[in-house]
Amino acid sequence: MADTRSRPFLIACVMAATIMQALDTTVANVALPHMQGALGASRDQVTWVLTSYVVASAIMTAPVGWLAGRFGRKPVMVIGVAGFTLASALCGLAGSIEQMVLFRLLQGLFGAVLVPLSQAIMLDLFPRNQSSRAIAIWSAGVMLGPILGPSVGGWLTEYYSWRWVFLINVPIGLATALGLMTFLSGPRSGAASRFDWLGFLMLAIGVGALQMMLDRGEQLDWFQSAEIIAEGVLAALAFYLFVVHAFFATRPFITPALFRDRNLVTGLVFNFAVGMVLLSTMALMVPFMQNLMDYPVVLAGEVMAPRGIGTMAAMLLVGRLGNRVDSRILISFGIVLMAVALYQMSLFTPDVSAADLIRTGLIQGVALGFTFAPATAITFATLDNSLRNEGAAIANLVRNMGSAIGISLTTFMLTRLTTINHAEIAGHMTPFNQALTDPAVARIWDLGSVAGRAMLDNAVTRQAMAIAYADDFRLLAGAILLVLPLVLLVRRPAAATGAAVAAE
Repeated sequence: MADTRSRPFLIACVMAATIMQALDTTVANVALPHMQGALGASRDQVTWVLTSYVVASAIMTAPVGWLAGRFGRKPVMVIGVAGFTLASALCGLAGSIEQMVLFRLLQGLFGAVLVPLSQAIMLDLFPRNQSSRAIAIWSAGVMLGPILGPSVGGWLTEYYSWRWVFLINVPIGLATALGLMTFLSGPRSGAASRFDWLGFLMLAIGVGALQMMLDRGEQLDWFQSAEIIAEGVLAALAFYLFVVHAFFATRPFITPALFRDRNLVTGLVFNFAVGMVLLSTMALMVPFMQNLMDYPVVLAGEVMAPRGIGTMAAMLLVGRLGNRVDSRILISFGIVLMAVALYQMSLFTPDVSAADLIRTGLIQGVALGFTFAPATAITFATLDNSLRNEGAAIANLVRNMGSAIGISLTTFMLTRLTTINHAEIAGHMTPFNQALTDPAVARIWDLGSVAGRAMLDNAVTRQAMAIAYADDFRLLAGAILLVLPLVLLVRRPAAATGAAVAAE
C-alpha cells in the first residue's frame, strides 16, 4: 500500500479525510438558525440541510465495498474526497434553501466512502500484530469529528460566517486529494463482479425510509402523521425483501460470509451502541446548556471540547495496551465507565457548574476511547482481508443507524417526558400551595397577573425539562449496560490472531 517513508504522509491524508467527513455530521447543527435567516427558509425547510446529508450518506455507505472492489480503493477514495470538497464549496456559496439541500445531498453521497475506506486503508498500513494501533489512530478521528463539531461550528459561525462551516473544508480537501493521489497506491480496478441492483435498491429504500422516519418523526408527531406511517411501512417492506433476496440470490449485495464471523457480528452490536450513545449525548448536552443554563453557543462548544481530549488520551493509551491487554477487558472497562458518566449526567440540574460539566465530559470521552477502538479492532480481528472493504462499510452503516435511532429515541422521550412532568408539577401550582403564598415568592410569581403566571409556567417548564433530561441520561446508561454481556461472545485475541494467520 505504501513504503515506510511515505506511510506517515498517507496516514495524515487518510485521517484528514476521516475527520473532515465525521466533523460535518455535527458541525452544521449550530449554524442552522443563521442559515434559516440568510436563506429565507422556514424551520421545517432548514432541517432538510441535516436530513439530506444523513440520508445520502447512509444510503451510499452500503455499496462502498463493491465500489472499492470493482474500481480500486485509490480512485474511489480520491473521487470521494474531491467530490466532498466541491460539494462543500457549493454549500458555502448556496443562495437558496433548495440549492443548500441539493449540495448537502451531494456532500453526503461523496462523503459516504471516506470513513469506511479510510478504516480499511489504515488496517492495511499496519501489520496484523499492530492492528490495535491502527484502529486507535483511526478511531480518534471518527470520535473527535462529531465531538468537536459543535465547538468548531459555533466558533466559525460566531466570529466569521455560517458559510465558513463548509468553506473550511476546501483547502483541507484539496490538500488531502493531492496527498492521496501521490502516496496511495494499489490496483485501479478489481474483478468485474456483477452488481446486485435489486439488493442495493431494497437496502437503499429501507435505509432511506427509516432515516427519513427517524429524522422527521418528532416534527410530525410520529405515527399521527401519514408521512411517517408510509415511511415506516416502506422501510419494513424493503428490509424484508432485502433479507429474503439475500438468502436466494446467487451473488447478493452483501456477502453472507460476513455474518459467519462471530467477532464481526458482536462488533457490529458494539458499533451500534457506541453510535447511539455518542451522538445522542451530544444532541442532548448542547440544548441542555443553551436552553436551561443560558450558555451561548460558543461557550457551550468550549465546555464540550474537553470530551475530545479525554477521547484522544484514551485512544493513545489503548493503542499501547491493545497488544498487551485482553480487548474484552478494555471494552468492559469502557462500557462501565460510560454508564457511570451517564449516571452522573442524570444528576445534573440547571445550576450545575461548568467544572462538573467538563469533568463528566472528560470521563465520557475516556470511556468512548476505551470502548470504540477495541470494539472496532475485534470487529476485524478474524475477518478475511478480502472482506475488509465490505465489513468496514457495514460497520459504519450500523454505527450511523445507531446514531439516528438514538437521537430520535432520546428526542422523543425528552419531548414526551417534559409534557408529562409539566402536567405533574403544574398540578401542585395552586393558590393553596403554601410555597406560593410566601410574600417573597408572591412578588415574583403573582398568580393574579398574566405576567406572573407566565413566569411561573416558564419555571415549571424548565424544571420539567431538567427532569426529562435526567430520565434520558438514565435511559442511555441502562442501554449501554445491556451490551456488556456480549463481551463473552468475543473470541480470545490469541485465538483470533491464530485464525487470522491461518487464513492468510
